[in-house]
Amino acid sequence: MTTIESIIIAIVEGLTEFLPISSTGHMIIAEKLLAIPSTEFTKVFTVAIQLGAILAVVVLYWKKFFDFKNGQFYLKLIAGVIPALVFGWLFSKKIDLLLESALTVAISLLLGGIVLLFIEKLLKNPSIHSEKEVGFKQAGIIGLWQCIAMIPGVSRSAASIIGGMQQKLTRNAAAEFSFFLAVPTMLAATGYKLLKFFKESGGFSAKEIQLLVIGNVVAFIVAVLAIKLFIGFLKKYGFRIWGVYRIIVGVIMLVLIYQGIIK
Repeated sequence: MTTIESIIIAIVEGLTEFLPISSTGHMIIAEKLLAIPSTEFTKVFTVAIQLGAILAVVVLYWKKFFDFKNGQFYLKLIAGVIPALVFGWLFSKKIDLLLESALTVAISLLLGGIVLLFIEKLLKNPSIHSEKEVGFKQAGIIGLWQCIAMIPGVSRSAASIIGGMQQKLTRNAAAEFSFFLAVPTMLAATGYKLLKFFKESGGFSAKEIQLLVIGNVVAFIVAVLAIKLFIGFLKKYGFRIWGVYRIIVGVIMLVLIYQGIIK
């Protein structure tokens, strides 16, 4: 992986991590189009640069994350992240294999797009308007929904937002809770991947460390902008446009796979 390639992948991560279109799926697409070899480091890189995106959430919502008097907020995040920790540990090897499958990404994008077209008609009459109204049971159920995103192309953001709406959160409240839940979820996934790589390979080279630093800085800057834009866009337009986008990208991917351009 070159420096330019790491910047491109980081831009894709920052743009798509908090949108309901699958950051992992888009990074896999970018890697395939750039013909970046699938190595253990590239797999670690696509997960590790999520740290930059995590920092963007913490910075934008710093009052929420550093309000230490609000212990319930942290307990809700713990309740929400437990399902991902359990399923991630149980199925880590299968998840790694799916990360190499462009076909899985294409199908997931397509099916997920169809869901987003109709989700607001199916999940009506929300009654929860902020994180303070979310209970521990609801946080845990949203965390279960989030686990679906272990399939590349599903989108962690989309799965957790839909889970939130299914638990009667408004789409804006569901989106914000999805952002909050991303922090412990992505921190755990990143820490696990880095530790595993360090143990198996004996550490990172100077070049690999440089790529990780650059990737995280770029992902942070882009994610800050993406989060701000997404909330405003969501209030105005809802999810349908993201559903259409996913369907278009999914169909294009299937065509490229069929033609052998993406393998």
